[in-house]
Amino acid sequence: MKKILVVDDDKNILKVIKMKLESEGFQVASSLNAQAALQIAKDEVIDLALLDLKLNDKNGIELMEDIHQINPELPAIILTAYGAIDTAVEAMRKGAYSYLTKPFEEDDLLLQIEQCLEKATISYAVKNLNNKVKQKYGFDNIVGQSGTMKKVMAKVSQAAATDSIVHIEGESGTGKELIAKTLHVASSRRDGPFVAINCAAIPDNLMESELFGYEKGAFTGATKHKKGFFAQAAKGSIFLDEISEMPFPMQAKLLRVIEEREYYPLGSEKTVKVDARIIIASNKDLAKEVENKTFREDLYYRIHVIPIKLPPLKDRKENIPLLAKYFLKKYSSKLNKDVSGFSKSAMQKLLLHTWPGNVRELENTIECAAALTTKSIIHEDLILQARDIKPNDLKPLKAAKEDFEKNYIIQLFEFTKGNVSKAAKLAGRYRADLYDLLKKYGMKPADFR
Repeated sequence: MKKILVVDDDKNILKVIKMKLESEGFQVASSLNAQAALQIAKDEVIDLALLDLKLNDKNGIELMEDIHQINPELPAIILTAYGAIDTAVEAMRKGAYSYLTKPFEEDDLLLQIEQCLEKATISYAVKNLNNKVKQKYGFDNIVGQSGTMKKVMAKVSQAAATDSIVHIEGESGTGKELIAKTLHVASSRRDGPFVAINCAAIPDNLMESELFGYEKGAFTGATKHKKGFFAQAAKGSIFLDEISEMPFPMQAKLLRVIEEREYYPLGSEKTVKVDARIIIASNKDLAKEVENKTFREDLYYRIHVIPIKLPPLKDRKENIPLLAKYFLKKYSSKLNKDVSGFSKSAMQKLLLHTWPGNVRELENTIECAAALTTKSIIHEDLILQARDIKPNDLKPLKAAKEDFEKNYIIQLFEFTKGNVSKAAKLAGRYRADLYDLLKKYGMKPADFR
């Protein structure tokens, strides 16, 4: 039950407000003066302060500032007489959530209180999650300036308190895995493992053995027992990304695992209990995939328990400066460069781009600029260079692809100083693939050491 501090030097108004709020289920602490109100704020847990602007012993704005010395996060609504709008605006500038002009309708008061408490809840949830994510991943308040993302993070906070399946929807590159990690870190399973699987990257014929594991001799080549991803995620969370790419027969098996909370490893006659939080993600609209008969309807309803939709970057452009600075700091440190920021024209170019690749495209853009710059500031010419190419400059696709491959291999091995294992990990390819590319362009790892 929320507790509201009401301060007004008019006994009748104070009594009416108190009765109304208590009838709506709130606890009320009331005071006729500022001094007593401050003592209440020190002694009791208050969720919201409702303060009259004109008090006998102190201005309501001054009282709000004193209360914020005790609890900086406490939201406040200022009650003001008709005609004192300038003072009310000043109150909001100094930290009030809103103001209400006397005389006011009871419904207006309740609406203001409801909205104020909702905003305070969201702010607290986002701050709490940001702190946890920052401690775990160093992702420093990356969503703090986007109203849309604050609502997303508030929903993440609510979902984290449960063990229900979460379905994260969003375009490629919007940060679905980060949200999944945030869910894990904020949950009671935070000390357990976080196992992430891209369903699109696992061959169809290997998916069952990868997810559920197998016993020795289960099939040709199974020379020893292997734990599957579900077993590896025990007491933690398992993140199934790009679930729409899971083959139809495997969808039926996953449905059984979700419903029964157990599975058979290949070649085993004993079931294994599932003790992992399941988080699902897809860059496709699964409801449409169901309509198109490419995704099982029964599985869709089992995984679509708590939906969290991530907006594309073009719909939250207020995040771009913060994200760009974060990525610049990250790659400046990684590349051992002293690059401190962006020119105005460079930032304007970042803000004007539509970002079809979302946050991933932005990160790649900043990494490229940081790698190529020779100055302490990133200038416009290093931002989205490919977008500046004129039609006459275009090469045939095959030649352009080979140029890209060659330049990419050079940058990759320069960065890893010829370390093939590190290069393979960064590129997301097998070592053999990189050796083939090195051979193709007449290079050797030793050339970069």
